[in-house]
Amino acid sequence: MYDDNNIFAKILRDEIPNKTVLEDSSVLAFDDINPQAPVHSLVIPKNKYVSLNDFAEKATDTEIANLVRATVKVAYEKGVKDNGYRLIVNIGPNSHQEVPHLHFHILGGRKLGPMLAKKHRELE
Repeated sequence: MYDDNNIFAKILRDEIPNKTVLEDSSVLAFDDINPQAPVHSLVIPKNKYVSLNDFAEKATDTEIANLVRATVKVAYEKGVKDNGYRLIVNIGPNSHQEVPHLHFHILGGRKLGPMLAKKHRELE
């Protein structure tokens, strides 16, 4: 169930300011307030989707295409398209999804290292 009081819902309602990178009719992209890399932007759909699973089940084909295209546009805008970037989508509690609104993290601007710390990979 979608929580209308999550931080991204408040950003979409202009109750909380953001540093917008890109905005169109269905997508908002903005810089993360606690960046984990020199480039750390978030891309979110404007409609109410809790996760990628929810989005895949309920979004229109146009919304899906717009979100993917906007994500790549942000990578271009932030200058990380050519040297590479990491796209992260957390889904549910085991992935540490902190905000119950679908969001893509775009991270780049430096070498990011392995996806998971070695000690975590050894546990698998």
